[in-house]
Amino acid sequence: MEKKEIKYEDKKSNLNLENRKKLVLSGVIEVMSFNEERITLNTSLGTLDIKGEGLKMNKLDVQNGDVIIVGTVNSCIYIGDTIKKKKDGLISRLFK
Repeated sequence: MEKKEIKYEDKKSNLNLENRKKLVLSGVIEVMSFNEERITLNTSLGTLDIKGEGLKMNKLDVQNGDVIIVGTVNSCIYIGDTIKKKKDGLISRLFK
């Protein structure tokens, strides 16, 4: 049986926000930065910037790309196009 490698571009990406208190995400490639007011994620659809209050990551499954965030979510914004995993990302360019 041949093992098929799944590319980031082929993974589904979902964003489900429940009552602005629970955000369930799939298609996450890496967590770029996080604190209680802002979480920045690299996803298969681009960089996702989440802002809110009391934000915490309840579940982080790096292998499958699943993340659950709880707290008060004020905004979710995609920045730019699809970003492949690389060292020179948006955040590193901003803080040179």
